[in-house]
Amino acid sequence: MPATTVTLLGRPGCHLCDDARAIVTEVIAQVPGVDFVEQSILDDAELLAQYRDEIPVVLIDGAVHAIWRVDPDRLRSALEEALA
Repeated sequence: MPATTVTLLGRPGCHLCDDARAIVTEVIAQVPGVDFVEQSILDDAELLAQYRDEIPVVLIDGAVHAIWRVDPDRLRSALEEALA
């Protein structure tokens, strides 16, 4: 079964990004088969232009799952569905 990837887009010093990271890492620790990638929008001009005012953004396999706030139950359900 191929892994599912969760990507957290944010930037340094973003308290909402810190909150999202804590939730994402807690959830993915409970769901086997999930890879985690974190990327700063400051390192990519396209991401900065697209998400400047929307971080943090959580992507599941490249598709937007959440913006600003991450609901752990919704994330867990989405990951389980993606892995099914």
